[in-house]
Order: sequence, then C-alpha cells, then structure tokens
Amino acid sequence: MTTPYNFPQDTYASEIHERFADLDAGGETGVVVAVAGRVMLLRAQGKLAFGTLVDSSGDIQLFALSAVTADFEEFTKLHLGDWVGVTGEVVRTKKGELSVKVASWQVLAEARHNFGDKWAGISDFDLRYRHREADLWANPESRQSLARRSAVIRSLREQLWERRFIEVETPILNAIPSGAAARPFVTHHNAFDVDFSLRIAPELWLKRLVVGGFERIFEIGRVFRNEGVSPRHNPEFTMIELYVAYWDVYDMMRLTEEVCAGVATSVLGTTTFEYQGRPLNFSAPWARRSMSDLVSEAVGEEITVHSDRARMATLLTDRGVEVQASWGTGRLLMELFEVTCEADLWDPIFVTDFPLEVSPLARRHREDDLLTERFEVYCAGRELANGFTELNDPDDQRARFEDQARLKAAGEDETMEIDEDYIKALEWGLPPTAGLGIGVDRLAMLIADAPNIREIIAFPTLKPLREG
Repeated sequence: MTTPYNFPQDTYASEIHERFADLDAGGETGVVVAVAGRVMLLRAQGKLAFGTLVDSSGDIQLFALSAVTADFEEFTKLHLGDWVGVTGEVVRTKKGELSVKVASWQVLAEARHNFGDKWAGISDFDLRYRHREADLWANPESRQSLARRSAVIRSLREQLWERRFIEVETPILNAIPSGAAARPFVTHHNAFDVDFSLRIAPELWLKRLVVGGFERIFEIGRVFRNEGVSPRHNPEFTMIELYVAYWDVYDMMRLTEEVCAGVATSVLGTTTFEYQGRPLNFSAPWARRSMSDLVSEAVGEEITVHSDRARMATLLTDRGVEVQASWGTGRLLMELFEVTCEADLWDPIFVTDFPLEVSPLARRHREDDLLTERFEVYCAGRELANGFTELNDPDDQRARFEDQARLKAAGEDETMEIDEDYIKALEWGLPPTAGLGIGVDRLAMLIADAPNIREIIAFPTLKPLREG
C-alpha cells in the first residue's frame, strides 16, 4: 500500500468538541475540517458507516454515507488501528453525536496488528510493556498516566524557575560511582580503555557547581542503579535534585512541601486526592517526626542511636532481619525503621534526624554527633524524597568516605568510594548548603494514581526475550 508523505491536518478532536458544543441534533455547520488519527471503532449499517477517530487530544465520530463519502466501500473495510486522514463537514447526527461527515479520506499508515478487545483493550502484561506503542492506544488510561507524568515534570520546572533556580546538566558517565549508596552499572570506554559507571546520582557534581558560584541549581535526569525490579523500582529512573546555598535542612523541608503541594494543585487542581482508593493529603505543612520517635512507638520501648546494640539486634532478628556484624546502632535504627514503620506512613511526613552511620554526605546534627540534619519524605508507604544540610567540611567528608571503604571491605556492596576530586572541591569552599532529591517516577505514580512504576515510565526495563 502506498501512503502519502504528509496530511494537511488543521483541527484536533478536542477543538471540534469545544467549538461546536452547542450545535443542535441534526445541525450542520458548513465548516470543513481535516482531522487525522487512528480508527479505533468502525461499524457499517447499509449505506451508512460510523467510526471513532482518536487523536492525541481525544476522539470524534466519523459519519460516512455512500452518497457523500469517496470510496465508501473501502472505508467500511478499514482495520482497527489504521491511521487515516479525513476531510469533511462538522455536523451533529440526528441522534445527537457530534461528527465529521466524511467527504474524502486516505490511509496514512496501516495497522498490521490488532489492538485487543475493543472494550477491554490489551490486558496481556508482557505485550503491554514490550509494545507500549500498542498499549497506549488500546488503554487510554496509559496515555493519561504518561501525560500526567509530563505535567508533573513541567510543574516542578516552572516552580523552580519562579524561585530563580538555574537548570543544569551533569555527566552520566562517572569514573567513580558516587552520590548515593547503590550498586552501579559499569560500561567500558574504548578510547580511554577504562571502565565508567552510569551515575547513581548527580549529587557530587551539583555541589561542585555550588562551589563554583551557582547558588540555586537543579537537574532533572536519569539515574541508574543495578538493583532489583519491583512495582516501585526500575533500574533506570528519573530524579530531580536541587541545591540552595545558605540554606539548611529546615529551609529545604519548607520548599519540599511547597513544591509537592504545588505539583498536586497544578496537575489535579487540589492538594487532596485519592491514591489507590485511599485519601491522600499533600497540603502543607506536613508532619515531622524523628526516626527514633517513630521506631520507639512501633516497638513499644525507647530506641535511639544511643541504645544498647545487642537489644536493637534482638528486635531485628525477632522480625526476621539478618543482622550483620558491621552494623552499628545507626544502621540498626534505620533497619528497625524500615521493617516496623515505613509501610504504615500514608500522608506525606518528614522523617528526621537520620543516623550519621547511614548518611555519609549529610552534616552532623547540631545537637547530637551521632545524628545528621537529614530527612526523608515518606508517603503512601514508600520513600518519596531525601534531603539534608550538606556536609561541607572536607576533613569530615574524607573520614566518612574512609568509613564507607571499610564497610565495603567488610562485604557491604552498597557503599561509596573515596572521591578525591570531590574532596578537593570542598577544599575550595562549599558555603552552608541544603540539598534535595525527589523521585519523579514515584511522585508521578501518586499524581496519576498508578499502582506500578511501569505505568508512568514510557518504556520500563524488561528482561529481553531470548530467541526460541
């Protein structure tokens, strides 16, 4: 089949509905439009045929008559999913359906595979995600989820631009994986004949830009972590990280709740909405609780980083967690939080006062040397954001990196390496600074009411099919 090189589309389906919403049943407009999209429903009734044309804005009925429509018989033989360009007058049928009365039409591209049941769409899991291009047409809610993701990212950008932030880009190929405790993906650079890691976070690069004089910066980009796949995890995902000179963790908490509430208002028109059938409230201010307080409530006794290590280890083993000899009371507190508290946190909450042991890039707490000025936001039973007052003492940072190296030598996989270039950057002077990272995919999941992270990633990572 020979198809045209272009089509002079001049109108979208949504525009027809907006412009002619008041047209009476049986009415004609005299307005001729050219629309294009996929034919997703088609039924012939003698000398009449009715189709549904779907474009990126919505759908419009196609009304074809044998006496008016060119090549009427061929029109009735279109396949479900065929792309067509249609020219005709906007009318409303006697039954009240706003339509384009087809005068001329042409096939723009043939669909050689079907799009599933016309009512149920595509339900096969593997087909949906391996051929998302088909899923997006067969299941309109999939397109809505991706559209909401786009709106979330746009809102994040606009809110930061309004606050005088500058958007920057930092390297994805890193000689040293840094900025988070995670296992990296490794690739080889042929020209240099060295291995590079795909970045697990842009954090250290961004703070070097603050050293260089950028006082308010952010980056939205992909990060890569060689870890498991789950309804909340994809090996490559999108983060927004931002940094503000002269701020501390408390300033950053206020910005976090303001920006997230702003996203909800921008995309949904409200800060109170439902996620998976349960009310969720993004209205600021959000609750703030220390990790120690939450764990103490959950286990029924006071637990802090100063508690007896053996008692904390017992509380974990009683809950099925295998305790490692290298874990101090800070790591044990964090593990207790994850196993007893995390899943029950629904409305957004700042969990504060993270142990120093699990926070190698955060500044020590001004009231307790075993804690840091760090928070994580939890919402709907999962982590949403992470922020802290940044560690800007190069000597303390070197000592923290060395602690990480000792943990790695003891068998811990998810640790950081010593980054000499970053330490030297700190020696040039990093002013008091606060940073924030938000998981864009997880935020989009909440706003789009998506139960699985795959729903809001256009092409999620899947295990390749093996031939045969």
